[in-house]
Amino acid sequence: MTEPTASPPPSTPGTPTTTGAPDTPHSFRAWLRDHSELGVGALLLALGVLVLTDALTMDVDITQRGPVGPRTVPVVVGIGLLVVAALLAVDVLRGGRGQAEAGEDVDLTEPADWRTVLLLSGVFLGSAVLIEPLGFPAAGALLFWGAAFALGSRRADRDPLIAAVLSLFTYALFDKLLGVPLPGGPLMGVL
Repeated sequence: MTEPTASPPPSTPGTPTTTGAPDTPHSFRAWLRDHSELGVGALLLALGVLVLTDALTMDVDITQRGPVGPRTVPVVVGIGLLVVAALLAVDVLRGGRGQAEAGEDVDLTEPADWRTVLLLSGVFLGSAVLIEPLGFPAAGALLFWGAAFALGSRRADRDPLIAAVLSLFTYALFDKLLGVPLPGGPLMGVL
């Protein structure tokens, strides 16, 4: 036999109603915090729309033969992104929540480290600007060294050397072995 269930208490101002809709700004923030996975769904939705728009506006050569052309894979990926975004939104709105990994050691009560994020962003943008005038080996070395510094390494004796070796290895791998042309900059004659 099943036990009778008690009816829910009446709704009071400031608390979410039984439909889950918040009725004050404070509870709206709490609702958003509890449904934060919807942000991932919105990102996937935007990415899916972007991929589909780009794929459907792509210029295709009229001499294409067969049903599979350059639009096929982007259209499939875009549709897949839209389907995953919809499924994630439905799951979150039904009460589903992502579970933290058992081995995860992130303390969610600590604030974000914006200094590191800003340093890494600056290093990345700086290397993107410097890659053309300095070439990939020099800009890549600055990128690797700057990223190590932003993430906490303060070994000025070895970090620049490791960054230079990594950058030269990456340049040689892409430019010489894989045939992906990278700007060499002033070092073009040396390498």
